[in-house]
Amino acid sequence: MPCVSPDGKPTKTGMAILEFLKEGPLNPEEVAGKTGKPLFRVRSGLRELKNAGFVEETDGKYKLSEKGQKTLH
Repeated sequence: MPCVSPDGKPTKTGMAILEFLKEGPLNPEEVAGKTGKPLFRVRSGLRELKNAGFVEETDGKYKLSEKGQKTLH
């Protein structure tokens, strides 16, 4: 279940993760708890979103990047 489509846009799953990150920085376990998705899927999704520039990671917590914030508006 990819979080970034081949055209570089977030998928439905990716958008759901970005929506939860609007609340503030979360670690993968917190995202998994909020989304109900398995932790391994959340971790791979966050990696995809990070590599595509939608999120940033600091000390194990993920937050929306400027690109991620613009995507939600």
